[in-house]
Amino acid sequence: MRVKHFLFTILIIVVLSACGGSATETITPPTAVPTTTPPPTATMIPTPSTPLAILVLPADMDKTTSDLYQKTVYDLAQPSGFRFQIRNALVPADLADPTLKVVIVLPPDPGVASLAPSAPGVQFLAVNIPNLTAGGNLSVLAGDTQVELPAFLAGYVAAMISDEYHIGMIIPKDNADAQRAFNAFNNGKIYYCGLCRTFYISEIEYPTYIEVPADESPSNYGGYANVLINDRKVYAIYVYPSLADADFLSYVGTQGVMLIGNSMPDPRPGGWVMSIRPDTIKAIQIAWPNLIAGQGGQNVQSPLGIADVDPDILTPGKLRLAQEILDSLLAGRILPTSP
Repeated sequence: MRVKHFLFTILIIVVLSACGGSATETITPPTAVPTTTPPPTATMIPTPSTPLAILVLPADMDKTTSDLYQKTVYDLAQPSGFRFQIRNALVPADLADPTLKVVIVLPPDPGVASLAPSAPGVQFLAVNIPNLTAGGNLSVLAGDTQVELPAFLAGYVAAMISDEYHIGMIIPKDNADAQRAFNAFNNGKIYYCGLCRTFYISEIEYPTYIEVPADESPSNYGGYANVLINDRKVYAIYVYPSLADADFLSYVGTQGVMLIGNSMPDPRPGGWVMSIRPDTIKAIQIAWPNLIAGQGGQNVQSPLGIADVDPDILTPGKLRLAQEILDSLLAGRILPTSP
């Protein structure tokens, strides 16, 4: 009997061993790690109540300039929460929109002096439209009246690019502003080169200038330029703004000299180094905060900028120096009345 029990026990152990095996492994899927997705950049969605800014540009403006003005105002309007629209003309019906807050107008003048009072809740900025007076809700970005700052910079650059500092100016006769400009031109040369010692001794003192009578025809300006170029051996000329007749500048450009002016004619004259002109884009950017704050009646002065650069004459290093001088002039660190 004991033997049977023993055999039965052995049999149970064998059966259990045969039915055994590795325990089934339970695989737990990995827990997903949450990721933080940055919210999309907020973009203003215009609504009927969103304030509106209108830019009025002439239909015949060249595309490059037009695109620049449009981009400038768009880049100001968007972060300020404004809608932005373009017009080629401005009529009273445009001012009926109750959301209209800012109008920036370029020539030709749509009659902004009479339109502005009819929309007292709108701030107007007239850009380079003559014969307007700032006041009320009309701000005026007037033509640049500075003569000494650009003349100083022109003298500095002319001395930098000319052999033996043979530089000169063409100015209107008996004009006090022009005389101040020439003094600044001379100071710019001195600022660049100090005593400006030259290798060759000359009876002519540089810079030199020649005056054009007020009643002289622009068709005769070339003769005055020839005195500087042929008789006085001037290599770089700065033309006073009031004498910058396009045909005259084109003629001077054929005489093998370098030219600096405030406005470059089209086509570009030969030897045109650079323009020193009001930076209208920068002026609009400066005026914008006051416009959207409802602060009108401002006279906005355009800061000066360098444009139309010939990189073969005014190389990048020289341009950098010229820009540093201009920045210092605008900041008041350099006075054009002192060398």
